[in-house]
Amino acid sequence: MMRVMSLSETWSKYEPAIRALPADRPLTKEDLLTEPFRMESQGRLEMYYAPHHEYANRSAKVVLIGITPGWTQMRIAFQTAREGLERGLPAQEIARRTKSAARFAGAMRSNLVLMLNALELPQALGLASSDELFENADGLLHTTSVLKYPVFVDKQNYTGSRPALMATPFLRERALLSIRSELEGFRDALIIPLGRTVEAVLRELPQGDCPGTEQLLAGFPHPSGANGHRHRQLAEGADRMKAVIRRVLVRGVR
Repeated sequence: MMRVMSLSETWSKYEPAIRALPADRPLTKEDLLTEPFRMESQGRLEMYYAPHHEYANRSAKVVLIGITPGWTQMRIAFQTAREGLERGLPAQEIARRTKSAARFAGAMRSNLVLMLNALELPQALGLASSDELFENADGLLHTTSVLKYPVFVDKQNYTGSRPALMATPFLRERALLSIRSELEGFRDALIIPLGRTVEAVLRELPQGDCPGTEQLLAGFPHPSGANGHRHRQLAEGADRMKAVIRRVLVRGVR
């Protein structure tokens, strides 16, 4: 049975291997998708350690939840952690910096910003644009994934299907345990599940163990470029989602 480990436990376990990573070139899959960082595996599925989901911003007003970190996020997190070790930073600060650098990095972040802007999220927070959540206003944001650590299928990013997350006991158990622990304390935040797979996991959590459904921005599409229906899905649910945003962030959860 998997259990949720603390920052001190995971950091002390993986810090020596992070220190041993090459510092003179960009990190590759051959550096990171290796035995020292592999946490668990089952068949074609492999779960690897990455340091950027060890930091929790409990004062956040918005919580974005993805499926699992991808390779790009994993690489950025490790490179940031390695640089932090070289500078002699403490574990908590390294965790904060890796979170800031890696969360939804790449094209997905750009898509996400555009989608949140379309729902008028910035106005509800007193911001000009949602990209401020990843920059100077990041104190308002917490990001995480239902599968806290990167999962790969045959060394390729796992997307929540093939195999289906909730139909695969290995993944289902880990997702429910991880996100249940992660969401403790976010009783007043707007919870945004990125796509139907994430939403399905949240709805399986025991009632009372996580933020209420009135805080959930249900129906928000996954922002991946591979989701060709995201624009239509967003437009169809826009009015309802705007109302949820106003209720939670402007008037407060009732």
